[in-house]
Amino acid sequence: MTSTLFYILCAYITLINVVTFMVYGSDKSRAVSNGKFHKQHRRTPEVVLLMLAAIGGCFGAIVAVAVFHHKTQHKKFTILLPIILILQMILVFVLLNRIPVP
Repeated sequence: MTSTLFYILCAYITLINVVTFMVYGSDKSRAVSNGKFHKQHRRTPEVVLLMLAAIGGCFGAIVAVAVFHHKTQHKKFTILLPIILILQMILVFVLLNRIPVP
């Protein structure tokens, strides 16, 4: 693997975490939109929030949960997000040991 792959991986991780953070924030704002739930303000399904975390945005999800106090009472988020983050850290560690860092 080349150093170009390293830069692509860094860009992907950064982008997916920013997008995940923004989606969690958007979902939180829709959840508390003036204390009312409007049909035109569709919520993001939990499976989408978890999938964003699973495809690399787990750090962004954990930061968003802390910043927005969103999904803090849901066990699947409090249990799965740290597990996903640990697995992703292992994967990044393995990839970094195979990709030459510039």
